[in-house]
Amino acid sequence: MPTLRFFTQLLRTSVRASLALRGAFFLRVAFMALNNVIFFVFWWLLFERVPSVRGYDLADMATLFGVSAAGFGVANTLGGGVHQLGRMIDEGELDTLLTQPKPTLPYAVCMRCNAAAVGDFLSGGAMILASGHVSLTTLPLVVLAIIASAIMYTASAVLIFSSAFWLGRNDGACRQVLDTLITFSLYPDTLFGGGVRLLLYTVLPAAFVAHIPARLVREPSLTSIALLSAACIGYTALAAFVFKRGLSRYNSGSRFGVMG
Repeated sequence: MPTLRFFTQLLRTSVRASLALRGAFFLRVAFMALNNVIFFVFWWLLFERVPSVRGYDLADMATLFGVSAAGFGVANTLGGGVHQLGRMIDEGELDTLLTQPKPTLPYAVCMRCNAAAVGDFLSGGAMILASGHVSLTTLPLVVLAIIASAIMYTASAVLIFSSAFWLGRNDGACRQVLDTLITFSLYPDTLFGGGVRLLLYTVLPAAFVAHIPARLVREPSLTSIALLSAACIGYTALAAFVFKRGLSRYNSGSRFGVMG
């Protein structure tokens, strides 16, 4: 419980820091939401001409896009520090975290908040509601799908940025890999087959970030819940293991500082 209270306060502090400049905060949120709506307009125009694409109709795409955006929004609002992980490793910024009594990885991930990600969450939630797949009985499944998507995205990002322990600072390459993961998450899984489909269930787990969570909302089943639960536990454990192994190779930056 003390650890839980600590991370709750840490998240609250990071959110307050993002709200320090309220005008900039709300502007970033609005533009991110607008960006998502503009992107989805292209799918709307497509479905005006064709009834479905490989089994996906407009409502299914709204669900897929909504779950992806909402999961990404939750992950980056509560764990925006994951994108700074490579820089922190390379510049020795983990020094001040390693001296703290709290777990290092959650501390590094949760110490920052990405304000624009709130726009992703809001626009994603609106798209899920507009899809028509949500009711009072399915609302808990929607929440579960978004949380699972956020966990999978965060675990994947930790795995990717932890490569800095072995390869040095490679933020550009890591962000490209993450962008590829997000891109695959925004397209129907039925478009892919063979080796690409295997890739989406393993190395770039877009299937667990978006496709299966969206399927849980559209077609609730115990199989989808079991797959998502196993994937979240497995990838989170793998991310924690890789980060811990990387710490054994970590070179101190001889930094002095106070973490508040």
